[in-house]
Amino acid sequence: MTAIAVQVAQRLLSQRRPRRSFFESFIRTLIIVCSALAVVLSSISICDGYWLLDEDRLFGLWHFCTITNQSKPHCLRDLSQTHVPGLAVGMGLARSVGAMAVVAAIFGLELLMVSQVCENIYSRRKWAIGSCLLLVSFILSSVGLLSFVILLRNRVTLIGFTLMFWCEFTASFLFFLNAVSGLHINSITQPWNQLGEF
Repeated sequence: MTAIAVQVAQRLLSQRRPRRSFFESFIRTLIIVCSALAVVLSSISICDGYWLLDEDRLFGLWHFCTITNQSKPHCLRDLSQTHVPGLAVGMGLARSVGAMAVVAAIFGLELLMVSQVCENIYSRRKWAIGSCLLLVSFILSSVGLLSFVILLRNRVTLIGFTLMFWCEFTASFLFFLNAVSGLHINSITQPWNQLGEF
């Protein structure tokens, strides 16, 4: 019985998954936290949508407003009344890709978290897919930002961009940084099945 017990104990110890390093856990947690922050920033920026102030006019993804000192801002949903060629269609594109970027980032963030909470042989694959979705979010949000800037290129000034525009810019940068970092840390760390062989 003692020999059988020793064999069972050795088998259980050989099947036990090794613990990952503190540094790896910290980096993966940091990537998840920064990705969550990027999702929040991008969501707020898209929902608010006011990205550019040009003198007494406020251009946004959803509305166009004129501002006067005597009254409240007068906002219109019909962007064709801004007399900017192609603005209505272009803002529709910017809104769509911005919203899709947030959706892709949410799914990517979910996969990143699930891969760390429910660790199994598929965790690394889930992490890689989540990182790729963050990279897709970066591409989509960049397209939205560039579309906005190109449509209003004649009115764009550096100080004219609102806080919401810079929130989206920061979120886009974080999407890229976290995606690349996630893919890189997945490539330089060893899979669990390989670690278990040592």
